[in-house]
Amino acid sequence: MDWAVATYDSAFGYVSAQGAPLVDLLDPQPGEKVIDLGCGTGTFAAEIDARGAEVLGIDGSGKMIAQAASLHPGLSFAVGDAHDFTVAEPYDAVASNSALHWMTRDPDAVIAQVHGALRPGGRFIAEMGGAGNCAELITAMQTAWRVFGLSVPELPWYFPTPAEYATRLEEGGFTVRVMEYFDRPTRMTEGPNGAADWVRLFAPEALAAVPPEVAEPLLERINVLAAPALRRESGWVADYVRLRFAAVRKPKGTPFPEAPGPATEASWTPAPSEQAFANCRG
Repeated sequence: MDWAVATYDSAFGYVSAQGAPLVDLLDPQPGEKVIDLGCGTGTFAAEIDARGAEVLGIDGSGKMIAQAASLHPGLSFAVGDAHDFTVAEPYDAVASNSALHWMTRDPDAVIAQVHGALRPGGRFIAEMGGAGNCAELITAMQTAWRVFGLSVPELPWYFPTPAEYATRLEEGGFTVRVMEYFDRPTRMTEGPNGAADWVRLFAPEALAAVPPEVAEPLLERINVLAAPALRRESGWVADYVRLRFAAVRKPKGTPFPEAPGPATEASWTPAPSEQAFANCRG
């Protein structure tokens, strides 16, 4: 993914700004070592650092890492693929904000790498797009492609259900402590062209495959299709659905279960429950 880094920060800063509840769920302590996986331009890493933890930001985009290092010169950043990154010593926690749904090649490999980066009892805290995320935006996008006689592009995102991702975590050697699944309609505060701007930023590869003379009319049609559901008098709204979870790496020697048990299912809640994780550090 070749991100337009300046646009990401200026037009869609709300992606990073929504990280505060996740930092509270992580509750980083002074002296802890934390990885920010899919760190982007470093905003979430800086929030973790402000709590006194030692943070390493990892992202697959060299441009994002360069921007992060420029904006936060006192922090450590590295280019790395979440599917196969390694660290020299175990960390206390791995956190990820709005990034896991981009790691589509093999979600289980990402979980395995996180497991390998953590000490036993270490925490895996993340928020990502859940099933139904941006459904109106995606429908408008796919419909516009068909209207213009184009092959509907393969989507670059992975939006799992709570049950699906809880199963992956349990089978990957984690105990799930919190699994939240909730709607979060979000103002596109600086994206004046609404759904069209969203496609420009988040689906650039699909747009690049469109004939140049078709691109602008296609984007205009996307706005027309998405407006009834997503345009308000106050501006455009993205129809986000989020999956937020807290999991703990099981102690060494703990066998992986075949599937998550009833306790995991009972832990799913529709609203934030940071206190449920406050005392579960290993």
